[in-house]
Amino acid sequence: MFGKIIASLYDKVFINIVSQYTKTVLYIEVVGSKGVKSRVYKEFSHTQPFHDIVHFVQEYQRISPFSYVSFLDASDMQGALPTCDKERLSYYYDLSTSLVQCYENRWLYYTSKSDIEALKKSYETFGVDFVFSPFLLVHNFFQDKVGGDVGLYVLIEHHAISLTIFKENQLLFAKYLEVEHPGDVIHFEDEEGLNIEDEESLEDLDEGIDLEDIEIDDDEIETLEDFGDIEDLDSVEDIEDFAEHQDEQEELLEYEEMEVEQKVHDTTSEDYQRFSLIEKGVGTFYSDTRYESEFLENIYIADSVGVSADLRKYLEEEMFLNVYIRKIDIGAEICELAKEELQHAL
Repeated sequence: MFGKIIASLYDKVFINIVSQYTKTVLYIEVVGSKGVKSRVYKEFSHTQPFHDIVHFVQEYQRISPFSYVSFLDASDMQGALPTCDKERLSYYYDLSTSLVQCYENRWLYYTSKSDIEALKKSYETFGVDFVFSPFLLVHNFFQDKVGGDVGLYVLIEHHAISLTIFKENQLLFAKYLEVEHPGDVIHFEDEEGLNIEDEESLEDLDEGIDLEDIEIDDDEIETLEDFGDIEDLDSVEDIEDFAEHQDEQEELLEYEEMEVEQKVHDTTSEDYQRFSLIEKGVGTFYSDTRYESEFLENIYIADSVGVSADLRKYLEEEMFLNVYIRKIDIGAEICELAKEELQHAL
């Protein structure tokens, strides 16, 4: 009781960290006695130093002694099972190396002990308070739907799909499926046949070029000024240089067009891969005799990446599903789970 009184005197700071494909996103809420006082979003590219994240988090931890750092589990060794009965668990999965949590004595979600320890080790500078299962997040996000007839519920992240099937709040099936990104390294050849690899190409495509990061010395400025004076291109050498520059500009334009095509292709191929993974997961649900399979008509998608219309088309035309898509802010949803967890703990 005394602890609750002390806690009520301070703001609570919820720091929610979401690791995405090319960046880490932080969503922070500062909550006072009368509700949310402020909300903050901050993105960090994976090319930025880790201490930038540490410094940012610690600045908010200093606001209050009651601060909580939360993550969404990203272990590839996680899942969920349709029972909490200890005698039946081994029928579905060997949980000897897993951490497990039962939900309302109805169903269970699990994850890798070693992966959680690795996560805590990576962020030990400021600590980890909560790690939430994406299966729990899906259930929470679709609370208005999971209590009804059987339905397929999917959380789509950049790197993974969390697929669940619920009927009347009971989990029937779950699968965590990783999405591959074949465009991590772009290969292309110049006119001389030189093979070039651009490992940071995707970050460049997403972030563009920051002009403030370009350093130009005085000699380079003079060169640019000379180039700007077209009337001085009188000599043969100048004309050849100018023609050479035009060729370079054309090559650059062609490469930029290739980058745009690459992005469109990657988006389409990723959505087809997502469809294939969903189709495969549903196929397992139907064919695996360990699960109580039922015919699926509806799929509810929590979309955190901005899927294309192609995914809906694939699901409707190939699997004959009714498709319902909701945008989801994963950081904000993790924050809600952290609040609920804290409320139960107090």
